[in-house]
Amino acid sequence: MADSDISGSVGTSGSVTRRTLFRAAAAGGVVTAVGVTGAASTVGRAGGSTPGLIAATAGPNPLPGGSLDPVSVPKYQTELRRLPVMPCHGSAAHGDVDVYEIVARQFTQQILPRGYPRTTVWGYGAAGAPGSFHAPAHTIEARVGRPVRVTWTNGLADGHGRWLPHLFTVDPSLHWANPGGGLAGRDSRPTFSSTPLPYTGPVPLVTHLHGAHVTEESDGYPEAWTLPDADGIPAGYATTGSWYDRYRAEAQDRYGVHWRPGSSVYQYSNDQRAAALWYHDHVLGMTRLNVQAGLAGMYLLRGGPADLPAGVLPSGDAEIPMVIQDRCFNTDGTLFFPDSRTFFGDTTPGGPWLPTSDVPPFWNPESFGNTMLVNGSSWPVWHASRRRYRLRVVNSCNARTLVLKVVADPLAKRPATAALPIWQIGSDGGFLPAPVELNQALIAPAERADLILDFTAVPAGTTLYVINEGPDVPYHGGVPDADFVAADHWTSGQVMKIVVGYSQGHDASVPPAHLQLPRLAGLGTPGQKFTVSLNEGDSSSFPGAPIVGALGTLNPDGTGAMEMWSDPVSVKPVAGTVGEWDLVNLTVDGHPIHIHQTQFQVVSRTAANGTVRGPEAWETGYKDTVLAYPGETTRLKARFDLPGRYVYHCHILDHEDNEMMRPFDVQA
Repeated sequence: MADSDISGSVGTSGSVTRRTLFRAAAAGGVVTAVGVTGAASTVGRAGGSTPGLIAATAGPNPLPGGSLDPVSVPKYQTELRRLPVMPCHGSAAHGDVDVYEIVARQFTQQILPRGYPRTTVWGYGAAGAPGSFHAPAHTIEARVGRPVRVTWTNGLADGHGRWLPHLFTVDPSLHWANPGGGLAGRDSRPTFSSTPLPYTGPVPLVTHLHGAHVTEESDGYPEAWTLPDADGIPAGYATTGSWYDRYRAEAQDRYGVHWRPGSSVYQYSNDQRAAALWYHDHVLGMTRLNVQAGLAGMYLLRGGPADLPAGVLPSGDAEIPMVIQDRCFNTDGTLFFPDSRTFFGDTTPGGPWLPTSDVPPFWNPESFGNTMLVNGSSWPVWHASRRRYRLRVVNSCNARTLVLKVVADPLAKRPATAALPIWQIGSDGGFLPAPVELNQALIAPAERADLILDFTAVPAGTTLYVINEGPDVPYHGGVPDADFVAADHWTSGQVMKIVVGYSQGHDASVPPAHLQLPRLAGLGTPGQKFTVSLNEGDSSSFPGAPIVGALGTLNPDGTGAMEMWSDPVSVKPVAGTVGEWDLVNLTVDGHPIHIHQTQFQVVSRTAANGTVRGPEAWETGYKDTVLAYPGETTRLKARFDLPGRYVYHCHILDHEDNEMMRPFDVQA
């Protein structure tokens, strides 16, 4: 169907699904981990709770997904992996630019404990350095003021040079890259006379550096993808996306670089505050699949006036990048990802699907894993010393919001009592104005948290656990096991074990309570205003079954006016002008909204009853992703200074891939 034909209505599903449970809680139903048991008082969201409304289960109740029972997988068998530094290939421009050649490939990796089969994944690595390939990828280390130039190559081909199909089921009924549509049909939503089979052709890729202040041709625009330069590409297929040639010419003019077939050359000026960024695939309509397969890694930007001198913070072995993900597995070690909409449970099993109904046959509204990974290992153990550590955490889950807490008992009733405070000193765009002492760290998909754990007063031999008290559905605020069912205590509710050993010499880093963080300047008075509605369209064939998420504007009556990816651009910031953005969430989900090119400031949240509250303490720095709660208006201030085409979108990747992403044009 055409984009303009997409519409939706609000309904309730008759089957008990993850979405049904969530909606029942939002409407005041009593919810357990296995069903809805009737009416009760109103559930609080971000601002309150109703104790006892939600009853947790007394035993394991893992999410479905894959033939491997996650409860059967031994935990804390594998030592936490330290992600090495990505090898640099040298320098260019008279030695003033660091140069990388990074390839995306398919390989196998030991994710589950030893004794289990290895897992086929996709990951990034340095060309010519076979040992550098890993999922998540090795960390790019960069310096403020020193540009980095990366040749990103789509290497998804086998040992004979032939293209590889996707590891997962690709839904060709979305608005997506669609290489098989040729030049005329690429980057479109195809129409079908009967329900299509999955796409099984060569895979398009384009890499985005999330959080980067970058010119348009190097941003990883979703329609600037390329297929691998491989043998056997079917005749008539488009080998690049609609914007690839334009950006190739811009890169040639700006940096004098040549894009080889199957690759793109991006340059990052690193003219922003020191921060933890991350890179991942961003192709139109397939990001959820490509990131799920493993295409993600961290990018640490250091130095400049917004960093701290050496020795102030834990460093070296005491600074640990942590990429947290959730996945499902089969007994043969392969990754599981839903291959039918039937899996979500909100339709008649087997459809009917498009075009008989309005439901895509393979896309699922959200995907949650039942096995937690840190740095590419399931439920690792971390042997720490009695000292302070700096953890550079990124939530790389498709849809899961993490609520991390350090506790003594991983099976304790939620909310559990924290055994150790978590100090947050930074977020997406660098340091906060001051350290924040927390009993938990809330990290939505794509957000980063710069955390300090202080074990100096913890007795040697102490065992602690990092647990996750967020839900196994999209997060909407509130208290675990009061406003929502906390993640299954036995599986997705556990993340990592910590065993504290003896001191390893004197820790000269500054205790977090005494840190003086770099000054944070404000953005000033807005000169433009943008109102963005967050919407969900439900099926007319299966009431309550979502078929699309969308950003848009507001109608005069306050309802959402959905805009599809291909609709005309409606957001046009003027370069150099501060803009005020109101994100009006009309859905039942919390949505992590990411805006490219900029680091913004959170101003306020306004509830439906008019109550206004300021940003959370951990949101007072610069950010590029913000959690917009249901029924609330989240206000931001953002400034853009690079003219060009960029995007803003929900970072629940399943939403992003099905219309909850829009382009915007920065005007010169």
